[in-house]
Amino acid sequence: MKISVELTLTPLHDDYEPAIINFIKKLRASDLNVLENPLSTQVYGNYDEVMHLLTTEIKEAFELIESGLLYMKIVKSDRHDYEPHF
Repeated sequence: MKISVELTLTPLHDDYEPAIINFIKKLRASDLNVLENPLSTQVYGNYDEVMHLLTTEIKEAFELIESGLLYMKIVKSDRHDYEPHF
């Protein structure tokens, strides 16, 4: 089953950029389709592969920050090629 996941990592401390950059670089290093914009990062692929990657990388990201939030949306389909029709 294919899924699309949107992630927003929000460390709750002043020195937040290194943790976000490290998290995104780890996602980019995977074989999955990863797209970024200024507000979030999207990961597309097979459910088991995406969730395995996210379990590992979210844990590492949380270990590198004092406190923080991770917002995650999951859609059951691969939406990487979505284009608005308006």
